[in-house]
Amino acid sequence: MAAAANAQVVLREVMDIRQAAEYLGISGDTLYRYASEGFVPAFKLGNRWRFRKSLLDAWMDEKSGVRPPAHNVDPSKKKPVARAR
Repeated sequence: MAAAANAQVVLREVMDIRQAAEYLGISGDTLYRYASEGFVPAFKLGNRWRFRKSLLDAWMDEKSGVRPPAHNVDPSKKKPVARAR
């Protein structure tokens, strides 16, 4: 019975590269390259890549053509984006 509990994968909201690669079904090396290139939503905590499950799910929905619920934002109420110097 303990073996069954250990075999169960616990999906956390914030995953490290190994957990996220397993979740996405790709190698850790590929995910590292994708994160470094900005292809997948990721952030660095110290010198380690981290991945939010909810952002990966939204990214997969976007890439697969599934439309997430629209956020009704009035374009006139958006803040202007500051230019890089």
